[in-house]
Amino acid sequence: MSLFISDAMAQTGGASQQGGLMSLLPLIAIFVVFYFLLIRPQQKRAKEHKKMTEAIAKGDEVITTGGTLGKVTGVGETFVTVEVANGVEVKVQRSAIQALMPKGTIKAA
Repeated sequence: MSLFISDAMAQTGGASQQGGLMSLLPLIAIFVVFYFLLIRPQQKRAKEHKKMTEAIAKGDEVITTGGTLGKVTGVGETFVTVEVANGVEVKVQRSAIQALMPKGTIKAA
C-alpha cells in the first residue's frame, strides 16, 4: 500500500510546478479586464475633471455637485464664488464644480 501512496505523491509533485503557472493565468486575465473596464476609464474621467476645474474663469456658467446652477463671479486658488440668484453668492470648492454649461443656460432655465 505505501508503494501506491508514494507513486501518487510523485505524480502530483511534478504536475504542481506547471499547474501553478496555469492557475495564475485566470487571475492575471481578471486583473487585465478590470484595468481596461474600470481603472483606466476612471483615471481618464478624473483627469478630464481636473482639467475642467482648472479652466474655470469668471463669467462661466456651472453646475455644482449639489445640482446648483450659477454663474462664476470670482475665482480663487481653491474656491470659486458662484452667483445663484441676483445678489446671492455661494463660495464652493473648485472640485465641487460638476460641469460647465453653455453660455445662456441660466436665462433659459
